[in-house]
Amino acid sequence: MARRIDYYDDPDAPAANSMVPSVNVVIENEAGEILMIERSDNGNWALPGGAIDLGESMSQAGVRETKEETGIDSEILDVLGIYTDPKHVILYTSNGEARQEFSILLRGRATGGAPTPSDESTRVRWISPADLDDLQMNATMRRRITHYLEPSTTLYFD
Repeated sequence: MARRIDYYDDPDAPAANSMVPSVNVVIENEAGEILMIERSDNGNWALPGGAIDLGESMSQAGVRETKEETGIDSEILDVLGIYTDPKHVILYTSNGEARQEFSILLRGRATGGAPTPSDESTRVRWISPADLDDLQMNATMRRRITHYLEPSTTLYFD
């Protein structure tokens, strides 16, 4: 199985050889829980998301990726942050691609569907913010969630 390996400020990380714009979507339900997936490629918990395909907008990518990975229909409400830290390199073992992080954090709203795992997610859950610390998660994903839970008055970017 192809794997995804995240490196952060790691001297053993491969040199980045690509940068692909992508999105992550944070959706909160009425109970204040956040929609999360357990990734099938590395076992980490994450917000739904992925690459923006040619011919689609970031909002369209967010809606598509959320549906594909979680079974939840959604709409995008706004942009919360842009993450481009060159210290974060993502290695895809299937093809040797080593991406520098480029992720746009979007806030969405669920409009239908039911949590359903996919090829990219082994589990889909609504997670209480109080339970987030118990989840295995990459530090850069945790940073996105922290920025959502502790919002500032300005767009976050790095």
